[in-house]
Order: sequence, then C-alpha cells, then structure tokens
Amino acid sequence: MFGRRRNAGNRDRDRNRDITVEDAVRLERQAEEARLAQPYGGGSPSGIGPWDVTEPHPELPRVDLGSLQVPVLEGTDIQLVFAEQHGAWVTVRHQLSELQLQAFAAPKRSGLWDEVRAEIAAEIATAGGRSSEREGPFGTELLAQVPAEPGQPASGLRPVRFTGVDGPRWFLRGLFAGAAAQDAAAAEPLEAVFREVVVVRGDHPMPPRDLLELRLPPEAQAALEEQAKAQQQEAQEQNRFASPPNPFERGPEITETR
Repeated sequence: MFGRRRNAGNRDRDRNRDITVEDAVRLERQAEEARLAQPYGGGSPSGIGPWDVTEPHPELPRVDLGSLQVPVLEGTDIQLVFAEQHGAWVTVRHQLSELQLQAFAAPKRSGLWDEVRAEIAAEIATAGGRSSEREGPFGTELLAQVPAEPGQPASGLRPVRFTGVDGPRWFLRGLFAGAAAQDAAAAEPLEAVFREVVVVRGDHPMPPRDLLELRLPPEAQAALEEQAKAQQQEAQEQNRFASPPNPFERGPEITETR
C-alpha cells in the first residue's frame, strides 16, 4: 500500500539505461553529421553585419560592386581598385583614414579568418614588422606595425589593423589604415561601413580563398567605356592633323623586272 512509486524522472532514467553503447555512438554520429551539414554561420555576433545577401539586413544606399554592396555613408569616398598582382579591392576613405575590403570564397563547413590571421602575422614578421591580436567589434583582429615601404624595414613602420568575418561560404577581410588604425573615434565611420557591407557569394562553386568578383556598376562601366571611346577618337583626330602629308614625298613604287 505504501510501496515506492517511480516518478517521471525515474522512468526517464530507466529508459536511458536501456540505450546501448552502439545506440549512443550512432546518435552522436547523427548529431555531428547534422551539425556539419549546416553552413558555417560566421564569427560576427547575431544581428550585426557584415551581412549575407540572403539574410535580412538594413535597407541603406549601397554601391553594387558585384560581390560587395558597399554602403554610401556621409563623408566617405568609395573607389574600386584593380591590380594585376593582387586582384581587385574596394577602398573606402574618410578624412585621414581608409578601409580596404576584399571578399573570398570559403569552405562551407569552416571559416578562414583564424588561418588567414596567422598567415598575415607571419608575413608581417618576415617583412620586419610586428603584430598582436586583440578583441574588436567584429571579433579577434590583428594590430600591426608594417614597413612604410613594402620590403624596406628601414623606411619606418606604420600602423595598420586587420579584421575579418567568416560568413556562409565567404570570408570578408578589412584593412584599416591611417588614423583609423589607432584612433577609435577615427575608426567609427569606417567600422560603420564595414558593419553594413552586404556580401553576394553566389551559388557557383569556387575554390576556397579565391577572390569574389568585383565589378563596376553598369552605369559607371558605361560611362567609363564612353570616356575611353571619346579619348580614342580625340587621339585619332590629333594624329590626323599632327603630320600633314608632304606633297613632294615619294609614294610607294612598283618595279617591274623583265
């Protein structure tokens, strides 16, 4: 009558005892496979950019540069730079500071920033500079002193600051230079730009670390082509009147030998 009754917690413990080692291993394997199947979420805190184009993000005026949509904030100047050796990047300037942006393809199930950060630190040390890590607004970042002239440590050192964010199948790297590398107040406008960048990875397969394509907006590309065409026509006109034909100059001759 006063026998001991098993409560719900006891029943749950009894059921757990019935799980074999094989079952536990199988369940753990399934959980791991489910975790790996999810795209890498990135290191930026939830609700804070940079943003993937597929997720909700604040509506702001942005320049569409292909893989990067860069916000147009007051007092900033945006420039797209193409270089044969280093690919393309976006430079955003604000007063005495600048931010360089590059986006790369990344593995689906892991990020790149930890590896890239270590590689950058090693390259800086080899070049005669120094660096250290700290926690910043976008996670771990790298503060560095690098030669003012690449490859020439004797030229003196200048401060720079590297930050990176791992997103779903992409990695965004930022380089702060000028006053923004050391002064928190000077860095705020450019940090606001970095925070509101939208990355367009695309669905096409790409090897990890490949640069995501950057391109001029269509209207800018059309204006550039029109400018190049006008310059070419102007050069042709100048060449036409630069050296008028000499009426006494002998023209091409044909010699016939019999």
